[in-house]
Amino acid sequence: MTNQRPTDHASGDNAAALPTTYAPREVEGELYERWVERGYFEADAKSDKTPYTIVIPPPNVTGALHLGHAFQHTLMDALTRRKRMQGYEALWLPGMDHAGIATQNKVEQQLAESGLSRHDLGREAFVEKVWEWKENYGGKILGQMRRLGDGVDWSRERFTMDEGLSKAVQTIFKKLFDDGLIYRAERIINWCPRCLTALSDIEVEHEDSPGELVSIRYGDGDDSIVVATTRAETMLGDTAVAVHPDDERYRHLIGRTIKLPLTDREIPVVADTHVDPEFGTGAVKVTPAHDPNDFAIGQRHDLPSLTVMDERGAITVHGPFLGLDRMEARSAVVGALREQGRIVAEKRPYMHAVGHCSRCHTVVEPRLSLQWWVKVGPLAEAAGDAVRDGRVQIHPKELERRYFDWVDNMFDWCISRQLWWGHRIPVWYGPDGEVVCVGPDDEVPTGEGWTQDPDVLDTWFSSGLWPFSTLGWPERTPDLEKFYPTDVLLTGHDIIFFWVARMMMFGLYAMDGKAPFHTVALTGLVRDEFGKKMSKSNPNAVDPLDWMDAYGADAVRFTLASGANPGADVPIGEDWVKGSRNFCNKIWNATRFALMNGATVEGPLPAPEVMTAADRWILSRLNETVAQVDALYDDYQFAKLADALFHFAWDEVFDWYVELSKTTLAKGGPQADAARRVLGEVLDVTLRLLHPVVPFVTDALWTALTGAESVVVAAWPKDSGYRDQDASAEIATLQQVVTEVRRFRSDQGLKPGQKVPATLDLAGTRLGAHEEAMRALLRLTEPTDGFAPTASLAVAGATVALDLSGTIDVAAERKRLAKDLAAAEKELAQTSGKLGNEGFLAKAPEDVVVKIRARQAAAEADIARITAQLAALPQA
Repeated sequence: MTNQRPTDHASGDNAAALPTTYAPREVEGELYERWVERGYFEADAKSDKTPYTIVIPPPNVTGALHLGHAFQHTLMDALTRRKRMQGYEALWLPGMDHAGIATQNKVEQQLAESGLSRHDLGREAFVEKVWEWKENYGGKILGQMRRLGDGVDWSRERFTMDEGLSKAVQTIFKKLFDDGLIYRAERIINWCPRCLTALSDIEVEHEDSPGELVSIRYGDGDDSIVVATTRAETMLGDTAVAVHPDDERYRHLIGRTIKLPLTDREIPVVADTHVDPEFGTGAVKVTPAHDPNDFAIGQRHDLPSLTVMDERGAITVHGPFLGLDRMEARSAVVGALREQGRIVAEKRPYMHAVGHCSRCHTVVEPRLSLQWWVKVGPLAEAAGDAVRDGRVQIHPKELERRYFDWVDNMFDWCISRQLWWGHRIPVWYGPDGEVVCVGPDDEVPTGEGWTQDPDVLDTWFSSGLWPFSTLGWPERTPDLEKFYPTDVLLTGHDIIFFWVARMMMFGLYAMDGKAPFHTVALTGLVRDEFGKKMSKSNPNAVDPLDWMDAYGADAVRFTLASGANPGADVPIGEDWVKGSRNFCNKIWNATRFALMNGATVEGPLPAPEVMTAADRWILSRLNETVAQVDALYDDYQFAKLADALFHFAWDEVFDWYVELSKTTLAKGGPQADAARRVLGEVLDVTLRLLHPVVPFVTDALWTALTGAESVVVAAWPKDSGYRDQDASAEIATLQQVVTEVRRFRSDQGLKPGQKVPATLDLAGTRLGAHEEAMRALLRLTEPTDGFAPTASLAVAGATVALDLSGTIDVAAERKRLAKDLAAAEKELAQTSGKLGNEGFLAKAPEDVVVKIRARQAAAEADIARITAQLAALPQA
């Protein structure tokens, strides 16, 4: 819909209806509900408009809006609002993730407060309890999205456990199973002894932790080998020692056995190229059941896998250590080895990366376990090809390498979780060893002895289907036909491996080779103003709702967009939000002033010969800005487009054009009428350009300016091609003169509003028509009798002579400047002395020399500036 023009519109009346100051909280909530009620964000699958689709990265149902959400939502909202204004059938689809472990933990914590566990309730009752929790507490983030102004299609809201998405999960599991791409096998997985489940890689957080590195001697005499480990307790499950086949030190032992300390077992020495002979002693202990690398060695050499810990991390073998927790067993094993003289060296503390469960922070245990897996080879290859052949663009392009590093080296994916909340694996086991995978339209096996697999699927399995399951797949729905593939996935670079790659694999597989999106726009992470990571455990964490309450949603959004350089982290501080609040206030005040002075959008633009140079210049700059903003949107350069809009609106429209137009408006006549129309046009287009980033204040002002329905459904501005280089050059000269005189006034200590008598010689310039405006901008009065200029400035062909007598205390100013000059001369002498000392230059680090040279240059500039200021002062 284009912006409608009113038939009878009195701008002054609308200005009077606007409050004198902008109060976001009084505007935002009411406006948002009006947008939703009018259906502005609802997409029509039957429309003949070109579709534009973004599916929201589904936040966890347990979550609350944090700055990372607010950041990405601001950018996605800006993209879809602009496309909607450009005439696309824009769909931004919202929803939430059931977040298996996180949600189950929440409910288990509630039960624990009553002294209960999930096992006390049983599986069915516990799952019902989780659904109750989801209805009562889940989805808090959805209400907060409304506060931020998210223009999502609420009629299409989805949840990864709803009926339609559950059918999609069962369908693709069955398809993968039948195609031999899902299988069940014993492998090493990440195991949380507290949550009692396998974990995906993204659910493991690695952090440097203090531990111990102990070196243990296996065997005796010439037949002994020393191995080092940080997990001494796992030696109870060793089934070999491995050395490199070319390592001469151990060649005589390869193929023989040695005694495993503390046990009665003999274990072989095997040769494997995985071992680095240059690292440590060049020998490694092999525990196939408790280490992924050792498991691979065990597979190659047909070694047994001995599990020595149960699911809670307690030792299950060897009498003296039986039942001990793994951490207790570590100390006990080292103590027993020390008593036998088997400890060769000990290093404490030994800092090394240790995996922790992201939900409960328990140390993760590598564990051999029977799990369900996706064979990712062919799927990952297709996901890599889609980017390589250009079907999918990764932005910024330099992050392609990280994507390829992942998909080209991906391991098979463990998809089973030992939880109760989630999509249960649709596999049934029969009494005689039968294994049946059941699709959504298949009959479930019945009869005695048939049981369903107890595990549920990894949360990332269902969220990997998000771009097409949310549109109705596996049914061929109108939504799926219209809105798939989606256009842009905007998400953080930190989950490129875990979510982006999975969506690519599943989308290409399920949708006949059609990738789930055309563009992956990767963002950085939000950090505090000092570049530090924000965390709930740190005092720098910020609730964006607090900032929205204090400064308005638009101010938060504009601040976040202003820091959004592709792929780069985003620093943000409260002072920056205050600055954006001031910008919103500036937009409000300038538009209100324009309306009070008759700015209008009625009728065609005036002919160029009727307009002033300022009118023609601002229209030229307006069209240049439209073109610039369009190009930056198409390149996902949000920070640059926010910067371009800020400087155009504040600097050029509000600080220059509005001020220059005041003189024209005061004179009246045809040029004043032209200025009103130009002012209305400039504000109309500027508010539309700003709307996708700051939707609330722009809608309130645009409707007041135009009398039309809403800027949400207004037409996006187009570059008309209008340019006026002559007017631009003329105003650039005016700006140069005004800026230099303002700088001189400031240097002389004049207050901004202080009036000074002056003459303006504009002969030889094209500024004659601007003298009145220039005097107003510079607070220069006409000279009167007795005018005696005490200072003169020549700028761009213009000469400005000022009489400063009586406006400043000349003697005091000379004294102040003389003091500053002496300090600058002293600094110059000190820096020049050091730089002239060959001995100093020979010894000083390069960065120190660079800093001293910079100080010298600054001192020279200060001396030149202060000397000029002293020369310009009136004679005493």
